Amino acid sequence: PRRAAPVVGAASGDAARTSDRVSNLQNEGAYAVLAKATALEREGRDIVHLEIGQPGFATPEHVVEAGVSAIRGGKTKYAAPDGAPSLREAIAAHVSTTRNVDVRPEEVVVGPGAKPGLFFPTLAIVNEGDKVVYPDPGFPTYRAMIEVAGGIPVPAPLRADGASFDMARLSDLVRTHKPRLIVLNSPANPTGGVMPRADVEEVVRLAEEHDFWILSDEIYSRLVYENSESDDESDARGKAFSAISVPGAKNRVVLVDGFSKTYCMTGWRLGWAVMPEHLARKVELLAVHSYGCVAAFTQEAGIAALVGPQDDCVKMVAEYRRRRDFVVKALNAIDGVECPVPEGAFYAFPDVSAFGKKSQEIADGLLYDAGVAVLPGTDFGANGEGKIRLSYVGDTATLEEGVRRIKAYFDGLER
Repeated sequence: PRRAAPVVGAASGDAARTSDRVSNLQNEGAYAVLAKATALEREGRDIVHLEIGQPGFATPEHVVEAGVSAIRGGKTKYAAPDGAPSLREAIAAHVSTTRNVDVRPEEVVVGPGAKPGLFFPTLAIVNEGDKVVYPDPGFPTYRAMIEVAGGIPVPAPLRADGASFDMARLSDLVRTHKPRLIVLNSPANPTGGVMPRADVEEVVRLAEEHDFWILSDEIYSRLVYENSESDDESDARGKAFSAISVPGAKNRVVLVDGFSKTYCMTGWRLGWAVMPEHLARKVELLAVHSYGCVAAFTQEAGIAALVGPQDDCVKMVAEYRRRRDFVVKALNAIDGVECPVPEGAFYAFPDVSAFGKKSQEIADGLLYDAGVAVLPGTDFGANGEGKIRLSYVGDTATLEEGVRRIKAYFDGLER
């Protein structure tokens, strides 16, 4: 009999094995839930999407025009691996003003989104077997980057309202594990929490006492709701206190931020990291040997975003605050649901443990039975059990329908 032709590219035995550094990598839960929801929509189901942290506004027009003009002007060639000097200068000036610390362009590395600013400094700092403390529940990339770097993840629990670490537990973890790095995220995903200044200062004090680095993920830095109704442009910067603002801390802090959330530029892929210059040169080399550089025209749009009018940011934050207030009030009106008021970002993280079901079971029920896509709290770590995350970036009609379905689902459950 005729033998079947071998499958091109197929491998077996040793050739089929992947490395240990990627063996435990998992997808972000938001993408998995989106895929499930999309499959249901293809079957004709009507799904309300509350799972994705995608800003619900368009990129500001003057930013779009800057990018288009740059393309038409021929800025379509290679750029410097660490970012165009003009953009790094704009970022340095922006961070110096918003964080009240002197930052030089040489301390800035631009990347395609903020994730390289998380991943590459971790690769440059963490050695095999080093301990890294990170928030749990927290953004899934934190654990992924620690494991890829060969580090040992040490999850740190948050306090009940999700605004900060349980500081007593954090102090114990530091003394027990002697970490090489601690990851901060304020405002936070998934909780929307904003760390109190005193807690940030305490982390810096611990870093100085125990000699570790701080990686501060501040991608939601401008999405803080106090005073967001003001016409004063400075209020659009938010009030989350940064570790880099603590006097003397700059030499051990990596600050990560970007354009995706503040300027609704998720698809433009543009972010930055600020770090000591010696570390920046190593991170620049990682950029050289991975993505090479960020598109030059995208960087021109970034300059326009930072130095141009901020009116769109002010209006967006005010609208998110209104949507937050509606969603939190509606969730807390459901018997058995408890939702802290998030001070920043655009997520609510209600406690649904009163229904006696696992977070995954609740999220699946909401999707398949109620037609609402949310994320189980365990997508953000084991300490997210009993919680679900939903995003309130959608328009008012979407949010109203979403919470109506959520209420109907929970009202139908036995407790």
